[in-house]
Amino acid sequence: MKIDLVGPSYPFRGGISHYSTLLFKNLKKTHTVKFYSFKRQYPRILYPGKTDKDSSRIPLRDPEVESCLDSMNPFTWIHVARKIIRDKPDLTIFPWWVAFWGPQFLTIIWILKLFSKTKILFICHNILEHEKNRIKYVLSKCVLSRGDYFIVHSEEEKKRLIGITKKTLVKVNFHPTYETFNSGIIPRDKAKEKLQIGGENILLFFGFVRKYKGLTYLIQAMPGILNRIDARLVIAGEFWEDKSLYLKMINTLDLDAKVTIVDRYIPNEEMPYFFYASDLVVLPYTSVTGSGLVQLAFGFHKPVVVSRIGSLSEVVCDKKTGFLVSPENPDEIAKAVVEFFRESDRDAMVEWIKKESKKFSWEHLVGAIEAFWEEKGR
Repeated sequence: MKIDLVGPSYPFRGGISHYSTLLFKNLKKTHTVKFYSFKRQYPRILYPGKTDKDSSRIPLRDPEVESCLDSMNPFTWIHVARKIIRDKPDLTIFPWWVAFWGPQFLTIIWILKLFSKTKILFICHNILEHEKNRIKYVLSKCVLSRGDYFIVHSEEEKKRLIGITKKTLVKVNFHPTYETFNSGIIPRDKAKEKLQIGGENILLFFGFVRKYKGLTYLIQAMPGILNRIDARLVIAGEFWEDKSLYLKMINTLDLDAKVTIVDRYIPNEEMPYFFYASDLVVLPYTSVTGSGLVQLAFGFHKPVVVSRIGSLSEVVCDKKTGFLVSPENPDEIAKAVVEFFRESDRDAMVEWIKKESKKFSWEHLVGAIEAFWEEKGR
């Protein structure tokens, strides 16, 4: 099959960039694939972080990616559409996660529908954004209604997509595991020394800090955890909202000596140190469809504590690969953390994670994409 892929890749950072690059690498093992990426992803004023560029010394990249799409230059949208028309792909794949991409993707797809026979597949990381409004809803509906096939990461998102677009050619495929960042086992003592953290029981909150990530509830759970076990919370990721509110909460709860904050984007080569230093990854989302961070934790064979929402209850086996808790519930978070350290068989949980990870392979995602084409020919 001939496939064209449009989406972010290096030098841009973040989960969607990593996802798209790994998808490209795996698709081209068995198919003819071209990848058209961005040379400018966001205007600086609209990006909440310090930069959208990846500072990793060992970036996840592919030399065959062509960076030619500028989100603010419509001529490049037309240029990419013309390239795809000349390629004559059977399938063109777009990721979808924020309405900002609506004008670009609508333009490209409108041209493709007029001048090519390619089918459009959306891989939907979010049908609707966490920070919703009416304009974003209308734009998302308008774009997604142009798709022929869809892959989503949870049953909940499948129902939402069908409700919004009335499209039915939708497959649920869980987010693949990010084992590629696990470059080799680092001794726990060495990892802790590198990060300059002490303590026996280490909790890790990893990734951009945004309201829907639920960090507030994990901080509120810490006194209940510390009343029963000794533990340290490591918060590793760039703050995309007011950091002072979290610092005030930590100080008010007298947690300063038990919380380590690394307020910056964690480059690829440093990721293993954070995961090998930790015992348990805690991601208490208040709103989510799927999570690349859960699969990142699984890539390092680390159990997780996650909220019972979105696809998380579908990908995390309670008491086996992690713990499911009610959202916005510090007491349940504390109970799960204490149970992990006091009662769980950690080696057994690691084995369960390794076993379950087979369901989250990139080959499985490629197979789901191929299945659309095979079913079309019947």
